[in-house]
Amino acid sequence: MGIEELLGEATEYDKKISLEVKRPKSWLKSVSAFANGIGGILFFGIADDDNIVGLSDIQKASEVISEQVKARMDPIPDVIMKIHKIEGKNILSLQVPAGDETPYYYVGDGNHTAFVRIGNESVTANAVDLKRLVLRGKNKSFDSLATEYRFRDYSFSKLRAAYHQKTNRSMEENDFESFGIVDKNGYLTNAGALLADESPIRYSRVFCTRWNGLDKASGMMEALDDSEYSGSLIILLEEGVNFVKRNSKKMWKKDKNARIEFPDYAERSVFEGLVNSLVHRDYLNYGSEVHIDIFDDRLEIYSPGGMFDGSFIQERDIEQVPSVRRNPVIADIFSRLNYMERRGSGFKKIRQAYATEANYSKEKAPKFFSNRTEFILTLLNLNYKMANGEALNEALNEALNEALNESEKMILNLLIENPKITQSEIISRLNMPRSKVQRSMKSLVEKDRIQRYGSKKSGYWKILQDNN
Repeated sequence: MGIEELLGEATEYDKKISLEVKRPKSWLKSVSAFANGIGGILFFGIADDDNIVGLSDIQKASEVISEQVKARMDPIPDVIMKIHKIEGKNILSLQVPAGDETPYYYVGDGNHTAFVRIGNESVTANAVDLKRLVLRGKNKSFDSLATEYRFRDYSFSKLRAAYHQKTNRSMEENDFESFGIVDKNGYLTNAGALLADESPIRYSRVFCTRWNGLDKASGMMEALDDSEYSGSLIILLEEGVNFVKRNSKKMWKKDKNARIEFPDYAERSVFEGLVNSLVHRDYLNYGSEVHIDIFDDRLEIYSPGGMFDGSFIQERDIEQVPSVRRNPVIADIFSRLNYMERRGSGFKKIRQAYATEANYSKEKAPKFFSNRTEFILTLLNLNYKMANGEALNEALNEALNEALNESEKMILNLLIENPKITQSEIISRLNMPRSKVQRSMKSLVEKDRIQRYGSKKSGYWKILQDNN
């Protein structure tokens, strides 16, 4: 077996050029992190550049590793040691499966320290990590824990309505317990508290902002529209989707046999992205919320908490990401509502929905990013300065202009020239009756060509679909 094949068998691994007997923490922290995560393999005798160095006394190294794992790990994880001969040299692999008794601590210098895997590094677990590991060691998840809130004190009209719409049957009282919304003593679980119409978990919110420009501080005003939503997760999902619809456009043109639509964003991708952010966010991260930020060229959905397994999504193959659920109770309820699938194919659906749009190109593919504390989905505006799409833009504009009469075209050109122009100035410049100007501007608004922002005196007109 070659080095490439050996490393390829491990989802997570660390390489050590030698066994540091006097510094056991340097490698036992990886043992702790692997046991606290999805497992991994520690290789001894391999340099960082994959050069095979080998161990001079493989038997002695095996004994030291076994002794140190037993003496300095609490609890003691299951490990499997194997000896491999590559290029005539002996290397040793220490396989550490994902543990069932988390957290697994390294014991040294009078302290118990737990480690977790973040990207390709083993780092000290913070307070939130430890809470999560303790729950996992008890075979619990945050959303399954009972709260102090009585089921009888809360309503679930949004959940009941969504369930009836999707299944054509009513939710019975015993469904709430079987779904994990209420415990046997009549108290809501965290999942139930998050799904109640008036959710008592105050940091479960969605902040939505339509920014003016390409960042959070550009243009005459910073934000063109903003809303904050709280309540049931179903309310957050519906209102978040509606906010995106309200702040994005769908161009179209008629073909010989059909009307071809050119949306700013694929609606299914937005829906899947918001479902993912609500279902898989880290609710142990108090004081943070989901954000939807819309800019001229993109839409970003931010969710508290990175990948559940500690990996970085930008370093993963989206097609091969397994379904690992941080909040299994919520995920199960959302799958019952047909908002998501149990197989965890949300990432692929986001990409596939984008790829089916008529104005899609490879450089417009959705982008995924995560680190230890956050997950960000970026959806690029399919109609923003389309690369290699000049011909399409020309065809779109021609079709759009055909839908405008001459008065509307002239007024639109004046608004493009000066978005703050007044109605009186338009009347004067075009020598057009006030009633006709008013009718034409109303028509432009109804055709989604212009939109008014701000007051009558200090506001301005935004061109939604440019003529040029």
